[in-house]
Amino acid sequence: QVQLVESGGGLVQSGGSLRLSCVASGSIFSGNTMGWHRQAPGKQRELVAAITSGGSTNYANSVKGRFTISRDNAKNTVYLQMTSLKPEDTAVYYCKIMIGPANYWGQGTLVTVSS
Repeated sequence: QVQLVESGGGLVQSGGSLRLSCVASGSIFSGNTMGWHRQAPGKQRELVAAITSGGSTNYANSVKGRFTISRDNAKNTVYLQMTSLKPEDTAVYYCKIMIGPANYWGQGTLVTVSS
């Protein structure tokens, strides 16, 4: 069984920064792609950023240049450093790990950016 636990969300003013963390445990391997998605009220969940085991990254256009995804394979942890936050970044942020054909999700952490 795979478990993902996110932390680091909160309330921040526009222009501020936050760092999200996600720790994975259970039957996982360091060779899995991990990522962050977000879901704003009334909107579909969308990809924010993803990172492979080798460190290759992919970002949504809306966060390029502001967000940085990284991982520590030894700790089974993925991070999302968010800077220059905007009110439109307000959402529940979910961590995801891909294991074979299956996706596993964390419970989500709320990020609120005030204007």
